Amino acid sequence: MASSQQAKSFKSARGLLMGLAAAACLLAAQPAEAQTPAKRPPAAPQTPPQAVPQAAPQAVPGFWDPRRRPERPDLSRLTVIRFLTETDYPPFNFTGADGNPAGFNVDLARSLCEEIKVTCTVQMRRFETLVDALTSNRGDAIIASMAVSPQLRARVDFTDPYYRVPARFVSRKDAVMPEIRPEYLEGKKVGVIAGSAHEAYLKAMFTDAELHAYPGDDAMRAALRRGEVDFIFGDAISLAFWINGTDSGDCCAFSGGPFVESRFFGEGIGIAVRKGNDVLRQALNWAMFRVWEKGRYTDLWLRYFSVSPF
Repeated sequence: MASSQQAKSFKSARGLLMGLAAAACLLAAQPAEAQTPAKRPPAAPQTPPQAVPQAAPQAVPGFWDPRRRPERPDLSRLTVIRFLTETDYPPFNFTGADGNPAGFNVDLARSLCEEIKVTCTVQMRRFETLVDALTSNRGDAIIASMAVSPQLRARVDFTDPYYRVPARFVSRKDAVMPEIRPEYLEGKKVGVIAGSAHEAYLKAMFTDAELHAYPGDDAMRAALRRGEVDFIFGDAISLAFWINGTDSGDCCAFSGGPFVESRFFGEGIGIAVRKGNDVLRQALNWAMFRVWEKGRYTDLWLRYFSVSPF
C-alpha cells in the first residue's frame, strides 16, 4: 500500500476505531438504501418525528444479491491460499489466547477456504507492509479490513465487498430521532471529527446544522455526554461499540439510519489479490456468496458484533 492513509479510506476511520473495532452494507441480503439527503430549496419548517426509545434489532450486513448467484469457477488449480492479515485491529484481527491469528477477518478467511476445499494459512503482518508482501508473492490474498480505493486498485485487484463502514448520528437517549433529514437538524449542534470524511459530508448535506469540530473521538463523545452538542456524527461501527461500552455511561443511542454515500465513505471493504489473479478473485467471490447463502456469514457476524451499527 502506498501509505497507511491511502491503504484505508478507513484509516481516518482507523483513527476512530483503534482500541475498539472497526463494517452499511446491504441488509438482509438486499442492497442497502443510503440516506443521502439532497440540498433542498427553503420550505415551510417541518417538525421532526417525536423522540422514541432506541430499540433497533440486530442487522447483519451482506453484499450478496440472491438474484445474482455466481457460477462455480474452476477451482482445480487452487491447492492453498496464503492469507495475509494485520496484527492488531480487534475484533477484526488480533492474536488469540493461544498465540494464533484470530478475529472476524481470520474466521471468514478460514470459512472461505473450507468452502473452496483448500488448505488455508493466515500470516499476520503490520498493516503498512501487507500490499508489498502480496505483490512480492509472500502471500496470495489480503483480508485485513482494507478499504477499496482508486489508489489501491492501481496496485491490487479486489473481490466484491464483504462489509462497509456506515456513518450514523448519535444522540442522548432522551432525544433519539427515528429519522434524520437536513431540515430536522436546522440550528442543532452536531459534533464531528475535524478534517474527517464525516465533517465533509455534513458540510455538503447538512448545511443548516451548527457543526462543532473536535480533534478526536474522546473529546467529541465527551461533548455529547455533557450536553454541549445535540448529536455527534461518525463511524457507526466504532460508535456502536462505544454506545454499548462502559465509557459511554449508558448515555446515548443511534438516531436515524445509516449513511453509506460512497463518495464520502468509500466503496466498501474487500479482499485484495495480486493484479490479474482472476482465478483466486473469482473463487473468493463464489465462496463468499456460498458462505452467506448458508447462513455462516450471519453466524460469524453476530459472534463478533452483538451491537448493530446499521
